[in-house]
Amino acid sequence: MHPYLKPAALAALVILPAMTDAASLEIRAVNPLPLARPSQTLEISARDLAPLHASNLDLIHVTDPRGNELLCQAIDTDGDALHAFDSVIFQANFAPGETQLFSMTVGRKQTYQKDQFKAFGRFVRERFDDFAWENDCIAHRAYGQALETWKGEPLTSSTIDIWSKRTPRMVINDWYMTGDYHVDHGEGGDFFSAGLSRGCGGSGLWANNRLWLSRNFINSKVLANGPLRVLFELEYAPFDVNGVMVGETKRIALDAGQQFSRFESHYHPGQAAAPALTAAAGLKKVKGEKVEFDAAQGWLAKWQAMEKQTGSQGVAVITGPAVFEKPLEDSLNHLVLIHPDAAQVATYWAGFCWDRAGRCVDANAWNRHVSEFARGLGSPIEIKRTLKP
Repeated sequence: MHPYLKPAALAALVILPAMTDAASLEIRAVNPLPLARPSQTLEISARDLAPLHASNLDLIHVTDPRGNELLCQAIDTDGDALHAFDSVIFQANFAPGETQLFSMTVGRKQTYQKDQFKAFGRFVRERFDDFAWENDCIAHRAYGQALETWKGEPLTSSTIDIWSKRTPRMVINDWYMTGDYHVDHGEGGDFFSAGLSRGCGGSGLWANNRLWLSRNFINSKVLANGPLRVLFELEYAPFDVNGVMVGETKRIALDAGQQFSRFESHYHPGQAAAPALTAAAGLKKVKGEKVEFDAAQGWLAKWQAMEKQTGSQGVAVITGPAVFEKPLEDSLNHLVLIHPDAAQVATYWAGFCWDRAGRCVDANAWNRHVSEFARGLGSPIEIKRTLKP
């Protein structure tokens, strides 16, 4: 499993002794929490699938105990020159404390129909270098370099924007095609003005009691693009952080059925003796909002009125307690300070809900969802694999 990718429901894999040729690999998955956990992503590495001797991981198929085939996806997690697949993912819903069994076998190459896609993203050159991504619950976009010099409405901002959906289908291509996505035609729309704020999960570096920010991203790279996970990287040019130039590569993953994207900001200081970095991820301030944070679980959540649409939305940033330093704020944002690891990588999750989508309809439901998601990060689905003749 590549160290860059540890999504919200990534399985904790228990490695059993080496195996020989087999017709199938049995996967025993256990939910260790007394919570219902829908749309949990189970990820099995190429190393652990090696006993099946598949010539390529897109030949792997997954079935449940009743013989029903489940949607699965082979993933290239590191974007190497060979574009080789590094793991296979699939999803399942778990009742509190439930154990489930699955079988992985080799078959025909996987092909997908359009209506099977539950995650998708792409670079959108026709809209001033946006990068937009979505799943069956939410959608986001980040702003590229061309937007900085657009004469109509130039914007220099490394914010993360929100597109509110109330349909499970993929909408990015259709909404950009019509260009009428500020009006709700029954599926949702763009009702959020991220602007110069951090929007929903935009980040920066904190030094000398202020937030230092990059400009718009300059390059993008897609590593996986559905049907269950979209995974991509955005590159930001080096920016000043209290006298030190720091580059950034932001790796973002979003799985089907989830309200949260996983963000990894890989920082590249321009000098060997650079001081220790402190990252900050933020949420835009909105008038009249309700703010909650939980230091023990490492999250900041808000409930706020929609700006350009009736209804309300919840937004949140989750870091986990190990890297959560403290919450604070500046003129535009509520922020969470995050300790990067030894490799200068800051990891966090950010996402939102819209009450009209029906999953979280008030502040209590949203805070409960954020808390349960954070608990799940600390107690992933446990997996054991067993050879079956």
